[in-house]
Parts: sequence; structure tokens; C-alpha cells
Amino acid sequence: MRCPIRHLTWLSVGSTIRASGAQNQIMPLKIDTREVAHVAILDVKGRIVLGEEIGELRHAVRSLVADGKKKIILNLADVDYLDSSGVGELVGCFTTVRNAGGELKLLNLSQKVHDVLHVTKLYTVFDIRDNEFTAVKSFDYFFAK
Repeated sequence: MRCPIRHLTWLSVGSTIRASGAQNQIMPLKIDTREVAHVAILDVKGRIVLGEEIGELRHAVRSLVADGKKKIILNLADVDYLDSSGVGELVGCFTTVRNAGGELKLLNLSQKVHDVLHVTKLYTVFDIRDNEFTAVKSFDYFFAK
């Protein structure tokens, strides 16, 4: 009995490895910043991985902290991949904001990000919300109680 062998050429592209001829494109990290009721919201799209991507996230959060923003939400609905360096950067962002006397919350986790935070047990560290209204209002002491 013979097993058919399929030959694939693997290419390292950015921080991913995939078979040649694959049509998947690597989406660079894109961060849009907006403010709702004195809460800074970072809409993050793409992959939070080792390299320029985590540098961009670090810079965005540190810039907000430097501007005196103490209420920050990371909207991760459009984050399709998070590697171990990305997990480390989320913890780093959390620590940076906390050390400045602020609070950082996560919003709309994609399934992949949700799974990573559960495997690493970091869901116990972050305040994670499923909708923007309650995430913004959760910064209000009286609403949060």
C-alpha cells in the first residue's frame, strides 16, 4: 500500500511559514486611534507578532500615556494572529499603562486571541469586554460597581 506524497516548498515570509503558491497575504499591523467619552480606543487590525508590529503597538500605547491618557481600550476584533512576542507586548502595554496610574482593557477578542489568552491564563489579568459601550462605561467607578 502506497501513500501519495505531496511535495510542498515552504517559504518563510515575514513571521509566517506557508506553502509556496498560497494566496494568503500577510496583513501589516494597522492601528487607528479614536476617543469616546475621554477613553482612548485603539482599533488594532492585523497580526501582533515579533518585529515592527509589536513596535507599532508599543509606540501607540506609550504615546497615549505620554499625552496623559489613562483610560485605554485595545479593540482586538480584527487581530487575526498573536504570537508569544505579541502576548508579551500586551502584558508590557498593560504594565506601562498601570505604572502611569491608568487602566488598559481589551475589547472584542477574536477567537484566536481569546484562545491564546485562555491557554496562557492571561484572561485573569486583563479586563476583557465584549462590547464597546460597557467597555467605555466600565471606567466609570459607579457604573462598574
